[in-house]
Amino acid sequence: MMEALNQKSLERVVSQKALQMGNSFPCQICVVGFLSGICLTTVFLAALTSLGTFELGGFSFSAISMGTSTSDMINCDFVPKATEKITDSRLSKEKINDERVAQLYSAWSSLLTTGISLEKNEHHLLKLGLNESDVPNAPHLMNCKLKTQENERLDKRGGNENFPPWTSWKGQLDSFPAAAKSDQFKNFKHQAAYEGSHPPWITGSDEDNYPLTRKVQRDIWLHQHPLNCRDPSVRFLVADWEREPGFGIGAQLAEMAGVLALAINEKRVLVTNFYNRADHDGCKGSSRSSWSCYFLPETSQDCRDRALELLESKQAWQEGIVRVKQNYSSKQIWAGHTPRIWGDPWNNLQPTTEINGTLMAYHRKMDRRWWRAQAVRYLMRFESEYTCGLLNNARHAAFGKEAAAMVLKSFAGEWPKDVRNDKRSDIEEFVWSNHKPWIPRPLLSMHVRMGDKACEMKVVEFEEYMSLADRIRRRFPHLNSVWISTEMQEVIDKSTGYSHWNFYYTDVRRQVGNTSMAAYEASLGRETSTNYPIVNFLMAIEADFFIGALGSTWCFLIDGMRNTGGKVMAGYLSVNKDRFW
Repeated sequence: MMEALNQKSLERVVSQKALQMGNSFPCQICVVGFLSGICLTTVFLAALTSLGTFELGGFSFSAISMGTSTSDMINCDFVPKATEKITDSRLSKEKINDERVAQLYSAWSSLLTTGISLEKNEHHLLKLGLNESDVPNAPHLMNCKLKTQENERLDKRGGNENFPPWTSWKGQLDSFPAAAKSDQFKNFKHQAAYEGSHPPWITGSDEDNYPLTRKVQRDIWLHQHPLNCRDPSVRFLVADWEREPGFGIGAQLAEMAGVLALAINEKRVLVTNFYNRADHDGCKGSSRSSWSCYFLPETSQDCRDRALELLESKQAWQEGIVRVKQNYSSKQIWAGHTPRIWGDPWNNLQPTTEINGTLMAYHRKMDRRWWRAQAVRYLMRFESEYTCGLLNNARHAAFGKEAAAMVLKSFAGEWPKDVRNDKRSDIEEFVWSNHKPWIPRPLLSMHVRMGDKACEMKVVEFEEYMSLADRIRRRFPHLNSVWISTEMQEVIDKSTGYSHWNFYYTDVRRQVGNTSMAAYEASLGRETSTNYPIVNFLMAIEADFFIGALGSTWCFLIDGMRNTGGKVMAGYLSVNKDRFW
């Protein structure tokens, strides 16, 4: 009797201990793990039942046929309550974050649009439940008005000085009040302008660019901006941009590079006149039908006015003080003499273009390659406010949501409740003002030229471009972003098959089939067919890497702009080796 009682007592103690252990958290974890294991085993056996025999590691496994469904034996719908709460909380946070990203993106969009009144912007923000002070800085957008004012200041002679305010300072730093009042600073600034300064549109050292780029750009600016445009010794060459329908923007730039060479060789100031691609409603006022709609003019307003006056003077024509493009043959323009006033710097070009795994140590017409890069760099040295706005819109459409997520992630507190937009500090105003807008880096730019280009060069399929992209990434594994410029819709369609890359591109209707480029551009209209290529061109020269086709004039000019923009050592991977360059 005593023995039976002791046995029952022992069982009761064990049962209580088991219950206590079962209620403990570690034990619950073990139970959950055990049940999960059973569930996984059940699913695995069910798969074997449906698939039959399979082999693994040389061993043959056969599914076991079971009359009773394993799902009837064990219920695998068990999910711990704590896991459900964590999942719901995470989904809720993700939804809130997505909503805030969309709200910030929309707020930036309302502040971005040019030509909309402040009242309409404020109305749109109020609809979002925001004030302008609630909106944090957009890192991917540029203050176009302020930047254009700075560019104009750097592109003209200031006051009684005989030189623009080019110094070793960058951004707005030379206008810092304490420095501006300092006589020592003024003396340094004046001395630096003549002795060691270089144009502010050149990035990097001489080693980062084509030979003599900084000196050449400085000298071209001085040539194009004489002290006194009404001095009888100043002569002019007035040239309209080519307007034939078959001339793309690349061909127009290449031709104008030849005209600028003629002007420099003959000691004439080049004045560009009618630009057909700016003849649209987006270019307002005096910038309509003018290169100045997109970039700062190639010469001063005084010289422009003087040249146009001389066009009306019969004596000026007779004395050769003014000439026009029609005074020269096509051969003189397209294959004329490269200016030799700087010697032969093209003989020192380093090979950084690769085809089929081999660097090209030599290009035909090396002088033309070097000169066109210098000429186009000068002509496109400063973007206009209009072009700045186009780039803002393109970056916002492509990168805006990423930028919003990045800003909100870095924000201390809950936006917009805890936002604090303090007055800009001195370092923001005068030093950080020089920083370029944010883009996802590293960024690879790729210009895929197909369509009617097949009549001029070997056309290469998109897969070969991506093969080169994969090769770059094997060396730089952190690269995963690609900016595509192309006129072909099939290229955009094919890009969706490369899920391990992030692709960005302008939103524009593209070609389906092989129509001519002229017909395609005509279908887009003059404004769109000009704006989107210029945006793509400028995005390509800002990217860290570039893949293109040597047979394309557009790629040729992009390469030249990159090699006068501090990117010589980034290299250029080409899919073909056509034409003289």
